[in-house]
Amino acid sequence: MENPGTVSDPAAPDPDPGADPGRHQPPGPDGSPAQVPTPARKRVTNRRTAADWTWQLVLAMAVLAAGVLTGTTGPLMALACDTCQDGIRGPLPFGEVLTDIARYAVPLTTLGTIFGIFLSRHAARAGGIGLGVLAALLIAMTALGRFTGR
Repeated sequence: MENPGTVSDPAAPDPDPGADPGRHQPPGPDGSPAQVPTPARKRVTNRRTAADWTWQLVLAMAVLAAGVLTGTTGPLMALACDTCQDGIRGPLPFGEVLTDIARYAVPLTTLGTIFGIFLSRHAARAGGIGLGVLAALLIAMTALGRFTGR
């Protein structure tokens, strides 16, 4: 005699019609729980809006301006001297390091920050970190210019 509530009998009445449809499913052929189809979920996309792109563009322009300012005025501030006869400090023992920072580190930091702004999900974080590194490079260049060989 066959059980009237099995899957083989499609006309068997549901004992609780308002309940979860997967609750009364018999186990699969291998004894595992039956796979209950779930309703399709709405896909959430992380597409950026026009306002997001505008904000990122403004942030990238600010980083670019800070990079140009750091790369051009940093070495000038490091070399400037109010009390020196010609307005420029004497021989600098760290002059090559100062030049390397202005020539390589500042542009790479600026470019990396701009890439981080547009390619990362966290544009504000990337921009803030980049601006902080540019400020640190400006301070480092100014500090290196204070040491003279005298």
